[in-house]
Amino acid sequence: MAKNKNLHKAKNSKKDEFYTQLSDIERELKHYRKHFRGKVVYCNCDDPRISNFFHYFSYNFEKLGLKKLITTCYKNKNMDLFTKNDSDEAIYLEYKGDKNGNNVPDVEEIGIKPLKSDGDFRSEESIELLKQADIVVTNPPFSLFREYVAQLIEYDKKFIIIGSRNAITYKEIFQLIKENKLWVGYGFKGGNAYFETKHDTDEFAKGVYDNKTGLVKFRNIEWFTNLNILKRDEELILYKNYYGNENEYPIYDNYDAIEVSKVANIPIDYDGVMGVPITFLNKYNPNQFEIVKFRKGDDDKDLVYTINGEKKYPYFRILIKNKRLQS
Repeated sequence: MAKNKNLHKAKNSKKDEFYTQLSDIERELKHYRKHFRGKVVYCNCDDPRISNFFHYFSYNFEKLGLKKLITTCYKNKNMDLFTKNDSDEAIYLEYKGDKNGNNVPDVEEIGIKPLKSDGDFRSEESIELLKQADIVVTNPPFSLFREYVAQLIEYDKKFIIIGSRNAITYKEIFQLIKENKLWVGYGFKGGNAYFETKHDTDEFAKGVYDNKTGLVKFRNIEWFTNLNILKRDEELILYKNYYGNENEYPIYDNYDAIEVSKVANIPIDYDGVMGVPITFLNKYNPNQFEIVKFRKGDDDKDLVYTINGEKKYPYFRILIKNKRLQS
């Protein structure tokens, strides 16, 4: 089974160049089409020569009804958008739609402008471009995810971005989820993401690199957004009962809540606090459930319960309550 230790290795070394497949972008963004009409989209972590985000938005510009597409490119000003030559100067691109009627984003239709800085999303120039944007869509650096999201929240931007599922466990990210300022999207097919990369695959992708496809496989990757999507309104159907099956739901030693080991086992008749796996967030409807707390008991230690004298420490639980059963 492929593991994510290589992703963490790349993250720790600040090598975050993983390029999202067009098919994955199309599969996710089809759920957000109504949000794009008349909007300025900004891809601020994208080299347009190899970015499928730029490809998707430029080739679907008219269909989506975009107002403008902006991308920033880190330290590169090559005029040929389809090569991978490097340069010492950063650029940003503006595309305002097809001008010659061939429904193709030609090079001469794309405004290519130099940046004084290196194109980092934290630079003053990039922030000024961010201020123009309505929606930010990209695959940001894994190692800078906290900082990247904090910037989007600071400037009150709508966004659709990719990150590790483990980002849910960051206290800053979880607080945003709890406050309904960020949630997970529809997700990658089969729960797996396949990226192109410039990394040395022997060093960063050993065991997960596919020589046939030239792609690196990572598990536990999510789409994160703050745009309203239909899945947020879908009710999780509950069918199990707590009362009469209490032995299936241990009580935590350090918090007044029951352990629910699978999302499918959330009981329909329990009105107290329940600890559920983080995969619950893929089914989370804020009208149906309330998020109470993350992972810790009253003693500020990880949740624990005891069975036959043995301590059990379940992996990353979210404490929730069923709003439908609250007075």
